Amino acid sequence: MTTERSTPADVLGGLLEDLQAESEVLDGLVVGLPAEGWSRSTPAEGWTIAHQITHLAWTDDWTALAARDPEGFTAAIGERFGALLAAGADPVEEGAREGAAAEPTALLARWRAGREEVRTALAAVPADLRLPWFGPPMKPASMATARLMETWAHGQDVADALGVTREPTARLRHIAHLGLRTLGFAFAAHGLPAPERPVRLELTAPDGGLWAFGPADAPDVVTGPALDFCLLVTQRRHRDDLALTATGPVATAWLPVAQAFAGAPGKGRQPQA
Repeated sequence: MTTERSTPADVLGGLLEDLQAESEVLDGLVVGLPAEGWSRSTPAEGWTIAHQITHLAWTDDWTALAARDPEGFTAAIGERFGALLAAGADPVEEGAREGAAAEPTALLARWRAGREEVRTALAAVPADLRLPWFGPPMKPASMATARLMETWAHGQDVADALGVTREPTARLRHIAHLGLRTLGFAFAAHGLPAPERPVRLELTAPDGGLWAFGPADAPDVVTGPALDFCLLVTQRRHRDDLALTATGPVATAWLPVAQAFAGAPGKGRQPQA
């Protein structure tokens, strides 16, 4: 009897399918919105629904460039970001502000075209090639995971703005795994030394099963619903509003600073009343 093993191409293909599915869920939330609906405020300070979709389209543009032309990506970052930073502007905020001014139909078309370009561009990259990014360089599978995480997280902002409750899916497993992989980065982003002790995750999956990551004998453990953990590491809910339990000093110190996204620490969310 032979045992089939997933190849890197299989893994990437599955991730890209899940990214497409997550994108379609968010697409379904905004496709029928009237023009004024795109101006509705979201939990992210100063950002409307249009800003949220623009940010995804903007990041997709950079992702596709990194995959198709790594050297061009690096040069463009130095040129465009350098000019904005020299002027005291935040490149992310500027990208969202400029794009959000577009007509909703044009913005939606831009996002749809961009995410398709990301899919085809990442699928064509050798599995072991590390692509430049705003944080550490990433292989195509990691890049796809990051895009899925961001799509889900910004989709949460849109859902909150619309008063919609999304059903959690097995796609959260990718985000949970990314959340653990970025543990050291989260500490560093807050000016803290990277922990030397590993942390184990034991999360309740949407179907009631168990998702476990990390050494089985790790003294530091985080337990709770996978949805809650994903909301935490994307900073879409405050720690106090989530049913997560931390055991051990590293796990306890990690949860308040956890973030699965590149860049500086976000403001997070205030506790719900």
